[in-house]
Amino acid sequence: MSNELDLRDYFRIIRKRVWMIVAIVVAACMASGVFSIYFKKPMYEASTKIIVNQSASQAITQQLDINQINSNIRMIDTYKEIIKTPAILDKVAEQYPQFGLTVEDLSKKVKVSSVNNTQVMTLVVQDVSYRKAAEIANAVSLIFKNEIPQLFKIENVSILNEAKIDASPAPVSPNIPLNIAISFVVALMLGVGIAFLLEFLDDTLKSEDDVQRYLGLPTLGVITKMDQEDVKTASGAKAATQSYKKAGELERVTIGK
Repeated sequence: MSNELDLRDYFRIIRKRVWMIVAIVVAACMASGVFSIYFKKPMYEASTKIIVNQSASQAITQQLDINQINSNIRMIDTYKEIIKTPAILDKVAEQYPQFGLTVEDLSKKVKVSSVNNTQVMTLVVQDVSYRKAAEIANAVSLIFKNEIPQLFKIENVSILNEAKIDASPAPVSPNIPLNIAISFVVALMLGVGIAFLLEFLDDTLKSEDDVQRYLGLPTLGVITKMDQEDVKTASGAKAATQSYKKAGELERVTIGK
């Protein structure tokens, strides 16, 4: 006989341990929600935008061609890396000691991205304090603007917008609905996996179908499982039967004269 499971067997296994799966999912979602709300510190995000353009003399004479523009766009990837190097962050740490951050700390907080085919960079900083994140973003942008002309012969670096110090944005993390959704999916997969693992480890035969499936033999008899009520009922019936038999035996006894 084949021991492969069909679709009905999968549903049977899941239905058999559905409460265990539900308990795992509920516990995981509750734990994720409690951790996100009460233990995870909210993180705030501040950003600035920087544009690195052609030199001022070129902009005035309008002597730019498509190759020059493409070259400027490709250089954006270089500028993105330079912002996170000690050449920039060392000066930020030196000139802004009130942040209390080292170059390594600043490098972890600062993220730089750019929109495709543009010369605009977005500098993003995350911190548990929005005001501090905004101050760091503005400081890094300003230092970059002042230092990049010395590293590259660039004269036209502009900060398009600074981070607003007094703004009151909502935290960007933790994302409670997303965390709960992830916990739900992971816990559901874990619960189903445990259910199938327990079924695989359980090698007992529990029904006539199991005997037919695994042994290929007919079932001669079944011993049912009895609870306490059934045992009491059976005992009462047995006692009544024995009393009836005794009474019948007494009726059939005759006394010889």
